[in-house]
Amino acid sequence: MTVKEYETITQNKHISDQDSEVETIDDILAQNLLAATKNKNGKLSPLSRIKILLDKDSTFLELSNTAGYNLYPEYTPSGSIITGIGKVANRFCMIICNNYNIKGGSYFPITIKKHLRAQEIAETCGLPCIYLVDSAGAYLPMQAEIFADKEHFGKIFFNEARMSAKGLPQIAVVLGACTAGGAYIPAMADETIMVEKQAAIFLAGPSLLKAATGEKTDAETLGGTDMHCSKSGLADYAACDEEEAFAIARKVIATLPESFIAAGKNSLFDKNTHQHPAPKFDPAEILDLINGDDKQHYDARELIKRIVDDSDLHEFKPLYGTTLVCGFAKIHSHKIAIIANNGVLFSESAQKSTHFIQLCNQRKIPILFLQNITGFMVGKHYESTGIAKYGACLLSAIATSIVPKITIIIGGSYGAGNYAMCGRSFHPNFLWSWPNSKMSIMGSEQAASVLNQLKMQKIPYTELAEKHNPSLYKDQIKAQYQKESSAFYTSARLMDDGIISPLDTRYYVGRCLEILQNYNYASYQGTVSRI
Repeated sequence: MTVKEYETITQNKHISDQDSEVETIDDILAQNLLAATKNKNGKLSPLSRIKILLDKDSTFLELSNTAGYNLYPEYTPSGSIITGIGKVANRFCMIICNNYNIKGGSYFPITIKKHLRAQEIAETCGLPCIYLVDSAGAYLPMQAEIFADKEHFGKIFFNEARMSAKGLPQIAVVLGACTAGGAYIPAMADETIMVEKQAAIFLAGPSLLKAATGEKTDAETLGGTDMHCSKSGLADYAACDEEEAFAIARKVIATLPESFIAAGKNSLFDKNTHQHPAPKFDPAEILDLINGDDKQHYDARELIKRIVDDSDLHEFKPLYGTTLVCGFAKIHSHKIAIIANNGVLFSESAQKSTHFIQLCNQRKIPILFLQNITGFMVGKHYESTGIAKYGACLLSAIATSIVPKITIIIGGSYGAGNYAMCGRSFHPNFLWSWPNSKMSIMGSEQAASVLNQLKMQKIPYTELAEKHNPSLYKDQIKAQYQKESSAFYTSARLMDDGIISPLDTRYYVGRCLEILQNYNYASYQGTVSRI
């Protein structure tokens, strides 16, 4: 999003999570904006860097804007790094920008997780990566959670090499110090740009070098722009200032093959130029549909009418498996298949969704999952008639689907229902949450009852049983589950790609579909089976 969009985005208080530490997402975005617009030591602010790099009329689709919220004692707004997608030289690029205002751009565990998620999106969507590097490397006090495991710091470099091998360009613009592990981000890039008298790349800085070997030197001599551009060959271009560095980066991106050029006109990423058929029903009425009770579902068709072009949905099997709405529509002129919860999942709902996903695979139409689900129906009758079997068929269909998938959690996301509606573990290309959404293995009341029953079974009939207060214990469990299922809690831990306003749903889906226009579909050999 642009700076103006960042400053003016709002959420409606009556749909925010009342159990959260904040009333609205505005509070989090205000913290992020403050950290992203600070500048010091003559450097441009992180947000200004992104703005200058992007095409003049391009907006910025920011990812994971609530990462790191209240996660550590240390202040880590937006996970201490800014990631998102925008146009550079009319090509969609993933931009990963260190925020040097937060511990010198150090990598916390959540910073690494966010960086890796950005790379994952770039790889699945076929996007070049531009790294705006200004980092002190790993945050040393948390080294045990950062350093050596499969999804830790080293995975960043592993991803760089693999994406480059796939023909996805990796471009680094070094705008400050890159120390220790941080040095490998520009070192492994396809092309690297450094800013004179400001950028430096070294495995060990002057202080560490002196302590380890006794050698005395300064940062510029050890790993400055002139040395790396003229002697080591680590860097390819020297820029006199940041503006020139971004100009060089834009020229580099402009040399990429035409296959990277953003397809089509009337782009949602171009400010004030997009014109597409609007919904016939007012999107502002979405707020009237939302209620705070996960058990009370509204008709999903009423939401769909307010986000698709002309409010036109070609519904599939409307009389069968009615607790799931499936159909074809367009959003901002892009074809889209929609699967939306309209109640608890039954065997018929699972069969219908499996059939529909196979159609989408054959026709190569992306799928939008609108997730508001308490789970699958349970009970003796439903187990004997195959609820687990048909649920497994649905999970298999989602896991093996070849089309892009976008998931938006618009209400509850509980238990296996999360999986059946393409939750994070089923690798949607994008996953967004509304601020009123909740995600957990089960609801707070159910969890309190189950855990209390288990505790009572373990407590012998002694004075321990007399001391146990079921009501107080249940209240504690409820409070825990309500806190941990909050959109702010889950989004802070990167269980989604960010919290969005319900009113912006159509806009976000449209931009995701635009990014996915050049998606490389695998071949689909399967038939359509009614199981």
